[in-house]
Amino acid sequence: MKNTSALPPTFCLPAALRPAGPFGQLPRPVRIRDVQTENYRIRTFILDTALPHAQPGQFVMVWLPGHEEAPFSLAYHHPLTLTIAAVGPFTHALHRLQPGDTLWVRGPYGRGFTLENGARPLLVGGGYGVAPLAFLAETLLAQGQQPHAFIGARTAYDVIGVARFEALGVPVTITTEDGSRGRRGLVTEAVAETLAAGEGDAIYGVGPHGMLHALAALAQAEHVPAQLSWEAYMGCAIGLCGMCEHDGTLLCVEGPVRRIPPA
Repeated sequence: MKNTSALPPTFCLPAALRPAGPFGQLPRPVRIRDVQTENYRIRTFILDTALPHAQPGQFVMVWLPGHEEAPFSLAYHHPLTLTIAAVGPFTHALHRLQPGDTLWVRGPYGRGFTLENGARPLLVGGGYGVAPLAFLAETLLAQGQQPHAFIGARTAYDVIGVARFEALGVPVTITTEDGSRGRRGLVTEAVAETLAAGEGDAIYGVGPHGMLHALAALAQAEHVPAQLSWEAYMGCAIGLCGMCEHDGTLLCVEGPVRRIPPA
């Protein structure tokens, strides 16, 4: 008999962390309803299905025959919408798909964003990390909060997602590193000024790890809570393979969103 005491603690997941939903275990074929070009390397795929109980910040695993699975954050849940940057062989293969084609999806997985008690949350997206934040903004607005979106990018050509925030009536601050759109500099600099002025009471962030570390430091310095979504390679999405370990946690089940309480 196998000695189960030698198995890692993730072998038997608590019930609260086990995947659930109509296709939480096996990939399900889903037809692509529409494909929208965001910029030179990013496209948004609107799928012919919905995940009505999914939360902002959760993700799904996507698969194509002949490729490995990969995780993608939910840009929206009804219909299921994914915003995908072409950064490798699999995502380039996804970009070749057209409306009417099929991809395979399972999920949703992970811990998404939860609502803080404040009224003026700052939503910070770096690069294509901005994609899931409009979904979050809609949820915050429904609870009577007044979010402010911050979009950071390298150049004007890399800015995405502005129209979705504007359609919701959410104010947007855009920063680009070269100053070609919005204010010149890093998005964290604009966030720091807003917090120093007392105009924000929570931070929600999605983007590169350097930006997230900077947001964590800002939140601690200004004594506001932060919820940050950390990106990692995920092999299974259910806490078994351990590939997504980050600072001692498995992001697929204990994240990808992690909360930092105010100092």
